Amino acid sequence: MPAGFLHPAVLHPMRFPDGRVNPGLVHLARAIDHPNIRVGDFTYASTFDPPADWAARLAPYLYPGAPERLEIGRFCQIAEGVRIITASANHPMAGISTYPFAIFDHQRVGDYIDQITGLPDTVIGHDVWIGDGAVILPGARIGSGVIIGAGAVVGGTVPGLCRRRRQPGPHHPPPLRRRNGGAAAGAGVVGLARRAGRTGDGGAGAG
Repeated sequence: MPAGFLHPAVLHPMRFPDGRVNPGLVHLARAIDHPNIRVGDFTYASTFDPPADWAARLAPYLYPGAPERLEIGRFCQIAEGVRIITASANHPMAGISTYPFAIFDHQRVGDYIDQITGLPDTVIGHDVWIGDGAVILPGARIGSGVIIGAGAVVGGTVPGLCRRRRQPGPHHPPPLRRRNGGAAAGAGVVGLARRAGRTGDGGAGAG
């Protein structure tokens, strides 16, 4: 790899041996220009089908001027098929029906927007690995160092350095990642053991 190629200002930070760039891997901070999305340096997303609009691919419900934001930290790794469902995808639930009648009547759209204001931001920390096909739910708060398994559906607050599997067993809490050979931030919780090339048992998979 040429010296300095992994620079935060580079859109495609990965090259093939023949010198061509990998068009399916991008630094998101360079690929996304959206007023409601903030992405830290070196965070990348990878796909087999590069989109024209990375913001729409990752967070399709987050429109410019929405009442909430999406924040992603530095050095995150986002695999193929990841989708972030932001809070404006919700429907008002205080009435007799969740059907969004107002969005089909331009004179009432303002009323609908008023009902979903104050919605929570979605925040992803630093060095988070989000595996293939994972879904992040509205208002999720994901701590730094978290590994999210392939196909997992994650909401709420996830403490830093944890792993979230697709289907955690009722008697096996998601383990913490190991740092420097020891379980970080919580004695007694099983440490994460990963072997090169092995992604079974709910592992994060490609990304």
